[in-house]
Amino acid sequence: MKKIVLASYFITTTFFASKAQLIDNFADGNFTANPTWVGGTADFTVNAAFQLQSNNTVVNSGYYLSTASTLAATAQWDFYCNLTFNPSGANFVDVFLTASASDLTLNSTTGYFVRIGNTLDEICLYKKDATGVVTKIIDGVDAVLNTSNNVMKIRVVRNSANLWTLSRDLTGTGNSYVTEGTVTDNTYNTSAFFGILIRQSTASFFQRHFFDDIQVQTFVPDVTPPSITTVTALTANTVDVLFNEPVDVTTAQLASNYIVSNAVGTPTTAVRDAVNTALVHLTFANNLPIRTNLTLTINGVADVAGNILNNGTRTFLYFVPLQYDVVIDEIMADPTPVVSLPTNEWLELRNNTTFPINLQNWRLGKSTGESGAMPNYILPPGGFVIVCTGSAVAAMSVYGPTIAVTSFPSLNNDADRIYVKAPQGLIVHSVGYTDAWYKNELKKDGGWTLEMIDTKNPCTGINNWKASTDARGGTPGTINSADAVNPDNANPKLVRAYAPNANNIVLVFDEPLDSTKAAVAASYTISNGIGVPTTATPLSIAFDRVQLTFSTALAANTVYTVTATAVTDCSGNAIGVNNTAKVGFPVRMDSTDMVVNEILFNPTPTGVDYVEFYNRSKKILNLKNAYIANRNTSGIIASITQFSTEDYLLFPDEYIVVTSDPTIVKQQFVANNPTAFIQISTPSFNDDKSNVILLNEQGLIVDEVAYSDKWHFALISNTEGVSLERIDPNAASVQANFHSAASSVGYGTPTYKNSQYKIDAEVKGDITITPAIVSPDNDGFDDFATIQYSFPEPGYVANITIFDAAGRPVRYLQRNALNGLKGSYRWDGLGEKNQVLPVGIYIIYTEVFNLQGKTKKFKNTIVVARRN
Repeated sequence: MKKIVLASYFITTTFFASKAQLIDNFADGNFTANPTWVGGTADFTVNAAFQLQSNNTVVNSGYYLSTASTLAATAQWDFYCNLTFNPSGANFVDVFLTASASDLTLNSTTGYFVRIGNTLDEICLYKKDATGVVTKIIDGVDAVLNTSNNVMKIRVVRNSANLWTLSRDLTGTGNSYVTEGTVTDNTYNTSAFFGILIRQSTASFFQRHFFDDIQVQTFVPDVTPPSITTVTALTANTVDVLFNEPVDVTTAQLASNYIVSNAVGTPTTAVRDAVNTALVHLTFANNLPIRTNLTLTINGVADVAGNILNNGTRTFLYFVPLQYDVVIDEIMADPTPVVSLPTNEWLELRNNTTFPINLQNWRLGKSTGESGAMPNYILPPGGFVIVCTGSAVAAMSVYGPTIAVTSFPSLNNDADRIYVKAPQGLIVHSVGYTDAWYKNELKKDGGWTLEMIDTKNPCTGINNWKASTDARGGTPGTINSADAVNPDNANPKLVRAYAPNANNIVLVFDEPLDSTKAAVAASYTISNGIGVPTTATPLSIAFDRVQLTFSTALAANTVYTVTATAVTDCSGNAIGVNNTAKVGFPVRMDSTDMVVNEILFNPTPTGVDYVEFYNRSKKILNLKNAYIANRNTSGIIASITQFSTEDYLLFPDEYIVVTSDPTIVKQQFVANNPTAFIQISTPSFNDDKSNVILLNEQGLIVDEVAYSDKWHFALISNTEGVSLERIDPNAASVQANFHSAASSVGYGTPTYKNSQYKIDAEVKGDITITPAIVSPDNDGFDDFATIQYSFPEPGYVANITIFDAAGRPVRYLQRNALNGLKGSYRWDGLGEKNQVLPVGIYIIYTEVFNLQGKTKKFKNTIVVARRN
């Protein structure tokens, strides 16, 4: 049974003092005081569960315990009983409600008692006169106790008209009483004791009687109609109504007594719960509208005392969670070193709707598993709640509402993806963070939270998160310190696609989509006669992938184009021009199908290594089957790292860059295709020399470059941040085929054609100037001259000087500038000190040379003019 703590006993007895003549729940651990019981005191004990338990071990015995109780008329008796055996004619219990003497075994003791058991396994009410004659006055239902474990609560009421009512609840909870019968009797109107008399036969019945929650009080008639406690929509057409007390079965099950607004109408059935008689289950023919406030009106439902509820109303709604109703808006992934907050990992959830949301049975999760279910907790509209492990609740509750889940997911410090899932199985929100989201080198080391800036923009990623600026290190339970309007105005982009089998294609987008719109099959088409898919399924956790299923199978050795239209991100931005991707079936990668095309092995102090690869074959290659590696000091292939754990297609003449941090590479170099990056923990590549190795899934070396810093152009004094570029993709991976990237492209060309790409060795070098006349007055028309160059091979260094008509140098435009095969420089028409030059004719003198001694000189004329 229950038992809270010892102190609760005294609270309970004080609470009932004015209404109860007797109460004992044995929470004080004894029956010798508060109140005092007499009789066979050695035959009973209070057990560890704080229940009164039989302790007699004598066969064919009868023993009792009684306590003073004088209430006899207009009274109510309640008690709990558990008999862990099937009773019989020799094994039963008599609970005396009223007794004239403390010794319940005497023939002369008169009163009323409830007999639990006997031959018919029933619960009945008896009276006993002074000659020892007992008379059954309420005959209970036979065989209700025909089990080996009988748990019950008994209630007996005698009203002012001497009407006795005997009820029992075989759940033992007191919530589901069933009436055994009624009788009018006023034989005895006084009492001295309440007591328990046990009859037992053999040892199999010893110590198997348990009693608790004994209460005798004045009966107060129920004259109040039942009221509605809660109305809960369970499904689209089922509603549970919980009343504040048990209700009459006949009126409760009359469907016409209930009606729901918004044309839902009356239920087809109304069924009182078999266990909880205060609960009624309603079933409707019409579905409930979702996320709409509804009103249930009840007329004619009575309680068990006959009091009728009329015009009872309660507002409710059928709430079906949608994506982003609840968002993860703050993350404490690394609580140490401590700033101020406790050293616990936790998440904060925010209700993004105008409805209260019950988080019961919601869960947190990540790829390694899910937490236990959240407890019954109502998250108000716009409200916050901290979610953590049970051991952290005490510390975190200081800061705001806190709930615990078992198996709280451990949050990785550097990167992780965490999600919150509704009971229906919907991933409502997920966050795939990295420590770059802090945007603060100090705070990413620990003690500070990540905060979402705009919770109405939950899918943008790094652009909508940053480290907390609150002095405590975070804002658990309250609005974020980073809170601000930060709308997402960027269109989603279709990044790539792959085919896991002949009838399915997976599209990969650059951000999460609105899963409802993404699920419309008509929003997608595929070329070569395949057409529209039969189904479109957004894939959780992130919803940045959509799987398309086609009735027509894809053919081998064919490149298809898939197009997405009418899909939007979670902020409502529709897809724009970046809505196509190539797809097809990949084939095995063989030697030299893909080559190392560019290497940045000595980045600047704030940079990172990157390696660019180029598909020079006519095959569709799968980067899931590609591995990058180096060699250790013994020359053994080492640090083997897979490009991608999922299918990732690389088509002919396409580039892919692998690096530990694409963001940094994009910041320091121009990336013409910002989606052509794969982020992995790359092998270590030394600044002086090392090996970049490409392997296929069989471990075959597809390409290897044993580079050295001596491969760089000799006139570059500092090669930090300068990449080595492959000159001819079809030539060998040797020094003669690599060259430093040109300065005109910022010393690197990740994701696009190399600046040192060899196009045609027979083309003669050339310098062209456009326009022929410049007017440097910033009017937007011919304000500067473009000096375009073209050379047959890389490695040329240029010096460019501007001379006036008298042969005097007026501007040293370039000195020892390393050129690619093609490129350009700009002259703004100004002199060496940015002074205005006189109008007239000028000579652009260009001298180029390389380390092999080849030189060439160019003279181009240009006119500087002024507009009146």
